[in-house]
Amino acid sequence: MSRVAKLPISLPKGVEMTVGNDNISVKGPKGTLSVHHLPGVSIVVDNGVANISLNEGADDKFGGTARALLANMVTGVSTGYERKLELVGVGYRVSMTGTTLNLSLGFSHPVTFEAPAGVSIETPTQTEVLIKGADKQVVGQVAAKIRGFRPPEPYKGKGVRYSGEKITLKEAKKA
Repeated sequence: MSRVAKLPISLPKGVEMTVGNDNISVKGPKGTLSVHHLPGVSIVVDNGVANISLNEGADDKFGGTARALLANMVTGVSTGYERKLELVGVGYRVSMTGTTLNLSLGFSHPVTFEAPAGVSIETPTQTEVLIKGADKQVVGQVAAKIRGFRPPEPYKGKGVRYSGEKITLKEAKKA
């Protein structure tokens, strides 16, 4: 069994893990998440600690994956995940109306993005977007989708970027 799979998952106060026949669900203050059983893996929950073990003759490849997925679910329903995006460029603006994100990214038309269920989007300033949710994969996917509307370009660095992302600028063509 891998080193990752051997690590126990401690369940914080208020988080409950239920192991069913075909899926595992984790319930906490931020919501409920569930995942299908991975083949050859069994989960035992006792005294606020979840342990992963492999079934007899099972392949080792799903042990670490199952542990990582469950640990991310526990973190998501207890504290949640967030990604921050920054808009860099003259005239690049963002605003929220209800659950719709309105982006002005230098196109001839405004770009609108509807927030999916389970994800909240905030705009602290006109050039910042804060994406929050319990599911790590969905939060990352929403951030990547918004970034994909206008990724940072390599000559001036204008576009939508992750907070703290370093953009390596290319040198301009010399005449």
